[in-house]
Amino acid sequence: MKQKLKERKELLEIIKGLKAKRKRIVFTNGCFDLLHIGHVRYLEKARGLGDVLVVGVNSDTSVRKLKGPKRPILPEGERAEILSGLGCVDYVTLFSELDPLKLITSLHPDVLVKGGDWTKEQIVGRKVVERSGGEVVIIPFVGKASTSNLIETILKRYEKIA
Repeated sequence: MKQKLKERKELLEIIKGLKAKRKRIVFTNGCFDLLHIGHVRYLEKARGLGDVLVVGVNSDTSVRKLKGPKRPILPEGERAEILSGLGCVDYVTLFSELDPLKLITSLHPDVLVKGGDWTKEQIVGRKVVERSGGEVVIIPFVGKASTSNLIETILKRYEKIA
């Protein structure tokens, strides 16, 4: 599992080799804090759009800046390792920037995937991918599956116990 976790430089070399073999590279990114069924279904659908799925995971620092001081629940190493355990995920890499633009620009994926809470116009890296002939795909949400909803459920369920 941990062999799927790659530093950016190593990942770029791997992707270069895969592209030389005409493999279709799919990229998505996110915090993936408290992995849930929505994440799993989303990643499986993303993997179905190409030959190789690369997942960029926000570092702990960037998650705090995006989601607030109480997040992430799980540290970046654990989030990356959990994602690496999924059969549909080929490679995982951490990024510390607030958005994945640098990573997308360096990887030049054939397909950029985001969830249904995004419009195409909002998707970071869309222009980079489309300019190089790639496509941007939005995968619809799975019901009310979200980390925020999961945290809320846990807090409500256990508030009287504490």
